[in-house]
Amino acid sequence: MRTSQQWLEHFEKNLEVRRIDWNIAPAIKKRERDKILNSSQAWQLGETSEGRNLLHASTLYSNRIGDPVYPKAVSLFIKEEQKHGNNLGKYLDLIGEKRIQKDWGDSLFRKIRYFNSSMELWTLAVITVESTAQLFYQSLKDATGCVLLKQICTDILIDEASHIDFQFERFFIIYQNKSLPSQLLSIVFYTAFYFATILVVWFAHKKAFKAGGNNFRRYWLKMSLKYKKTIGRLNKTLKEQKNVKTKKSSLVATRATNA
Repeated sequence: MRTSQQWLEHFEKNLEVRRIDWNIAPAIKKRERDKILNSSQAWQLGETSEGRNLLHASTLYSNRIGDPVYPKAVSLFIKEEQKHGNNLGKYLDLIGEKRIQKDWGDSLFRKIRYFNSSMELWTLAVITVESTAQLFYQSLKDATGCVLLKQICTDILIDEASHIDFQFERFFIIYQNKSLPSQLLSIVFYTAFYFATILVVWFAHKKAFKAGGNNFRRYWLKMSLKYKKTIGRLNKTLKEQKNVKTKKSSLVATRATNA
């Protein structure tokens, strides 16, 4: 796992990378636009959040654990998300479509996080949303022949892979410090939250998912796999770390005996 300083350095370097050639003219067909426009506008709005509540939660959390670098890394994570929103917004401008100011899904999510100052709940929510984002942007990429839009989606997909790692590592740190009964109860809640959320996302954006070749069955299977790679990995990762510690302790004991 990376330290907060290592993540800070990662985000600093990644924000300097340019993967989109804005000299390419957008060329999206009307039938493609009809299938993906509404969802593209909604996700663009969602990516533009200032992230004040997340930054506040990360500051409270970092003060508690003594890690002043963590909020700085979170701040750059937010900046990277805003970059996605800016790029999608620029694309909408280029094809002559408006940037919407309100969406029911975005409004619901903003209300939930407005009252949330728990780093645990934040990481859970972000892992869940970022996982759906991966499938959404892959669907968007597959639904169009527009080279510029494909580049925008590829840029986002590369960033999202690191975002999930960043959030999962923090999620694991929080999880491993819980008591066993608390871990068991938490897993039940995490699972219910994850699958309830992905259902909401499907019904809000199923037209775009289908345009990218994902019917409900494929969507559910892919999102279930993403669950196994994140939330479902918590206990496995915990066991792996315990095994490593046990092996190290045994090795130290053996060396001490031989000495």
